Amino acid sequence: MTFKTTALMGAAALALTAGAASAADLACLITKNNTNPFFVKMKEGAEAAATAAGLDFQAYAGEKDGDAAPQITAIENCMAAGAKGILITASNDSVIPALKDARAAGILVIALDTPIADPEAQDMTFATDNFEAGLRIGKWAAGKLGADGVANAKIAMLDINKDNISVDVARDTGFLVGFGIEVPDLSVMGSENDPRVIGHESSDANPEGGLRAMETLLAKDPDINVVYTINEPAAEGAYQALKNAGKEGQAIIVSVDGGCPGVASVKSGVIGATSQQYPLLMASKGIEAIAAYAADGTKPAASEGLSFFNTGVNLVTDQPVEGVESIDSTKGTELCWG
Repeated sequence: MTFKTTALMGAAALALTAGAASAADLACLITKNNTNPFFVKMKEGAEAAATAAGLDFQAYAGEKDGDAAPQITAIENCMAAGAKGILITASNDSVIPALKDARAAGILVIALDTPIADPEAQDMTFATDNFEAGLRIGKWAAGKLGADGVANAKIAMLDINKDNISVDVARDTGFLVGFGIEVPDLSVMGSENDPRVIGHESSDANPEGGLRAMETLLAKDPDINVVYTINEPAAEGAYQALKNAGKEGQAIIVSVDGGCPGVASVKSGVIGATSQQYPLLMASKGIEAIAAYAADGTKPAASEGLSFFNTGVNLVTDQPVEGVESIDSTKGTELCWG
């Protein structure tokens, strides 16, 4: 069994390798970065599944969300190595031509967590139902506030960036629909025309970006009382901005991920509710699909009624509201990652 771990800096690849992989049974994992616990757990799941399936394995990671150049280089490297399958969390749509080339070369392409905008660039997506994840935290926030609170809400939206990445759009619009806000176009962020939404800001899905984005929105309206965040690192930054302004008790924060630090933030009350997803399962099921494809050409099928393979979601909160199914932080801790 041979493993390769590759960290990509800009467009250059630095390979750490213990030997040559077999081209006939090689699986690649390409994530947005190698620091977010979500992607760290994804790599763990892929490595373990590759070992169980007898596949050689290479892992690649860019530096940050939105940077596609390192991912394109990784795709090219996997093609050159004769990979049988590629698992990818795509940074943006710039990777589409390279993924189409990979598929044309007979490589199975599976998107993890984030569907590729062009269906011809992937064979299947293994992911959380991200719209459902957003819907659940939106419903929870509305239930927590009650009718009067919903009517008078002032909402901050902390997205990844302005690129309309599919996972970003699905969580954002799902939250708004769950909260009861009309969203005319579910394919883009910001199509709503509701004065309760103070604004959308880019968080880069990290604490520093969350802090910056929250400060910007607080400058627009210091009375914000609901904060939607794309993920828990962004929520961490948003909370710090509120705390710095002496407003940490003013707003409820909701998020998506379900990593162990995020569940701990639910337990401490920093985050009111988060939708927990399961990156290890995404990656391990993806590797199993590559193994099946390598064995006999079988391609994975979508979950019933969906266009992707659904790896599940649970709402984690210690403040349950009627009509919104949830688990508490104790159970969330048992299931968390990172």
